[in-house]
Amino acid sequence: LAYAPRAGEHYRGFIDGLVQAYPHAFKRVDLPDPISAEGGDMAVVRRPDGRTGLVLGRHRVLDWLQAAGKGDYLGKPVPAALLEGFAWDAQGRRYETIGDLYAYAARVAGTVGAMMTALMDARAPHVVARACDLGVAMQLTNIARDVGEDARNGRIYLPLEWLREAGIDPEAFLASPQFTPALGEVVQRLLDTADMLYKRADAGIARLPLSCRPGIGAARRLYAEIGREVERNGCDSISQRARVSSRRKAALLARSAAAAVWSVPDLTAPALPQTQFLVDAVAASRRPEAEPPVSRAVWLIDLFAKLEERDAMRATGREFGPAAT
Repeated sequence: LAYAPRAGEHYRGFIDGLVQAYPHAFKRVDLPDPISAEGGDMAVVRRPDGRTGLVLGRHRVLDWLQAAGKGDYLGKPVPAALLEGFAWDAQGRRYETIGDLYAYAARVAGTVGAMMTALMDARAPHVVARACDLGVAMQLTNIARDVGEDARNGRIYLPLEWLREAGIDPEAFLASPQFTPALGEVVQRLLDTADMLYKRADAGIARLPLSCRPGIGAARRLYAEIGREVERNGCDSISQRARVSSRRKAALLARSAAAAVWSVPDLTAPALPQTQFLVDAVAASRRPEAEPPVSRAVWLIDLFAKLEERDAMRATGREFGPAAT
């Protein structure tokens, strides 16, 4: 059992949006064990039978959310992976290699990309792969931006292998987070990796329904711009947190609205090994008999807002506390 203090009520809004958009992908069931998630806590539960669920509570157990789906239009592996990513966060996992970090990002962000392709009925495997690339890239950008705030809250997401290669001891860094040129090189390396994935994602955006391209394109440009701000700060994410100005955001949004046609690289690059299971899950699922009950545009805008709120909570230490087992 892992607890994430104060996260339950926030995640409830995020999860409710997903449940509304994918009514067959999640289910709420009676909590089978006498576990209480009080004060707005979120508890991640893994039962002996292998099922993983979330307890979202405020002064009482509200519900136990579990991945569902049997051949529905999303498929069980996608929501199950999202819940698993929440569990990894609540457990305070660290990631040794960039591949390990990809696996985490696939769960907390690649899943959202896969869900969007299903919602937009853009299910071609290479398009789904590019959507997962976009989700992973956005998560890497968040990590690069929040290095200092994460460290001050006892958390580290940068690949430990990269830190050691740069001569940085992870435990010493957490004990006293300080910016050094060596750390800046690690942050830049992560941003370069994210940029590679953003470029790959462009090919998928170009194959989305025309009405969906501006919104997804805007999200891609806004998150990539966060990386540029980190670079303008000398890759110092310790003493400052990169922010995109309102004027710059407006310019990027206008550019996305006007960019109905994207200049794209090769669509057929293979999926990241860590996101292939998401691509397979969407490919194996079936199209809905009817349109999902939420407007695509409204749901996408709302989801991006909730994702930003979630990232802000994580960065300020309000989302996850010490894990208990």
